Amino acid sequence: MLHALLIGLSAGARSMTPLAVVANAARCGTLPADNGAPSWLGHPLVSGAAKTLAAGEIWGDKLRSAPDRIVLAGIAARLVTGGIAGMALAPRRRALAGAVLGAGAAVAASYVTFALRMRAMRRFGQTSTGLIEDALTLGAAQTVALAARSR
Repeated sequence: MLHALLIGLSAGARSMTPLAVVANAARCGTLPADNGAPSWLGHPLVSGAAKTLAAGEIWGDKLRSAPDRIVLAGIAARLVTGGIAGMALAPRRRALAGAVLGAGAAVAASYVTFALRMRAMRRFGQTSTGLIEDALTLGAAQTVALAARSR
């Protein structure tokens, strides 16, 4: 269940990156054998679409016109993607609890990472803080997915 919580936390910074990492793991068959992932998550089209959306989110985040992650649409996206990713990393018999943990952590982390990002942007600018946030989110999501695999 820790993996579901951690992947949800990373979804607070980037809604699509953790889902793309988990969908790719499902496609490659590297999720834990007893995972709670929905069967469609590992489909090549779903994995490809998640990666494309994650790349678009990463690019769009650097634009000055990018909406704040704490607007309703951003929170809703994090709720859904954090829930799906959390479910996929939880044991099948605890999939619902994994979804709730992932979704809740994503929403809570949205507010924390937003405050941190606003503070960092004042000092370092939008692009550089966005790139650092991208690297941290991708690294964290990859680490969590790999750690879940070994359980």
